[in-house]
Amino acid sequence: MAGVEESRHEWRVPRGIVALKGAGMMLCGVLAIAGDGAQLFLAGVATLGFGLLTGRDLVAPVRLAAAEDGLVVTGLSGRERISWNDVDRIRVDSHRRYGLTTELLEIDAGEQIHLFSRFDLGEPVVDVAETLMRMRP
Repeated sequence: MAGVEESRHEWRVPRGIVALKGAGMMLCGVLAIAGDGAQLFLAGVATLGFGLLTGRDLVAPVRLAAAEDGLVVTGLSGRERISWNDVDRIRVDSHRRYGLTTELLEIDAGEQIHLFSRFDLGEPVVDVAETLMRMRP
């Protein structure tokens, strides 16, 4: 979490995650060039997917920002401002499967639900949820 001011917080995709997505794009690109027809298609689709995710992370690295007037959520569809009055619930959804625990920050804003993982926010989602709960009027 990088606090711009005491009353504003931002959470962004860690640079290491962006680098891994970029490396995945490069690896899939090499496999697409070196492979046969079926490998070309699958590796090409994977290259495109990694490329889109990497591009999104480079263009809009800040996924969630919070201030006194509300939240700003950024994703593939653009940037959206959400007033604190429109936020119905903030919670951490935790699932355990195959010995791994997955946690997602869930922000319920009326007809929309925004989900964020640690890889979107750069820190544990429980810490982000606690910060948001303290900031929420």
